Amino acid sequence: MATSVSLQKVIKRYGELQVVHGIDLEIEPGEFTVFVGPSGCGKSTLLRMIAGLEPISGGGLYLDGSRMNDVPASKRGIAMVFQSYALYPHMSVYKNLAFGLETAGMKKHEIQPRVEKAAEILQIKQLLQRKPKQLSGGQRQRVAIGRAIVREPNIFLFDEPLSNLDAELRVQMRVEIARLHQRLGNTMIYVTHDQTEAMTMADKIVVLNGGKIEQVGAPLDLYNRPKNKFVAGFIGSPKMNFLDAKIVASDDGSAVIDLAGQTVRLPRRLGGLQPGQPVTLGARPEHLNVGDRGVGLGSARVDLVEHLGGQTILYVTLHGGQALTVALEDQQSIRAGETVSIHIDPERCHLFGPDGMTL
Repeated sequence: MATSVSLQKVIKRYGELQVVHGIDLEIEPGEFTVFVGPSGCGKSTLLRMIAGLEPISGGGLYLDGSRMNDVPASKRGIAMVFQSYALYPHMSVYKNLAFGLETAGMKKHEIQPRVEKAAEILQIKQLLQRKPKQLSGGQRQRVAIGRAIVREPNIFLFDEPLSNLDAELRVQMRVEIARLHQRLGNTMIYVTHDQTEAMTMADKIVVLNGGKIEQVGAPLDLYNRPKNKFVAGFIGSPKMNFLDAKIVASDDGSAVIDLAGQTVRLPRRLGGLQPGQPVTLGARPEHLNVGDRGVGLGSARVDLVEHLGGQTILYVTLHGGQALTVALEDQQSIRAGETVSIHIDPERCHLFGPDGMTL
């Protein structure tokens, strides 16, 4: 049964040092929520407080409306998958899956069907008699997830479970975890510093920075409508380009800015900012082009070209010294050292005020 999670003004302190600052968050039953942010932002600490592995210094944690601050981890109906597999090397896969149930006093005839069901879900039935040293990294991670499944929890917590895998296995395991969520329907909370994982897996993304929530929303909402410059720069790969600009003029629903000597009109309200004040223009690499579509930013030197097959990434420098990343569709014949003309789509740009907030 899926469970709701409510965090109300949650605080975490280590002595005098406060690392989580009054988090308010609602997670619906059955939702796949991803905590994402840079190292040290508090995402793993928040997850461990939900699990009961870290005491809460202030505020309240509620599961289905019941306060859990002082409830032991074993009584919360939660199973956690860690970054390290933490398998018992001397035990078979079967014993690794069964061990937690055995220590909880469950009978053998109750344990076996749970283990077999988890093994079938994760497609590891043929591995049940092997030892961990006989498994690949992806297989070990499946066993670690299976150890959580056999407990039949209401909530699954994942703390960067794919970071030890190579790139190909990470993609494969992302798909496996997403399928697991579709099949089980449990509430899942997943911590990662990889925004690509967040974008591809989440129903809801929580962007954290410095122990505070910057923005909460569906992946494409954060991508298309970032609340501030931090979220805009963190979500999306390759990263958003940021260009220094100044306000020239504004009228109803429109702003004119000076961008590297070019005058650009944007469909944006300026929220009381005056001509001459500095702003930042944000443009995603895929919204720049080397043709004649949009507003011209002038010529640029191509410093590096990455050919990815279905996409060509250019790293260029404008005449004024501004570095940009440009993502072009398909295979392009552009070479490093060439000069190209950069254009921008003003309809798809973002504008940030001096405080970093989206205008």
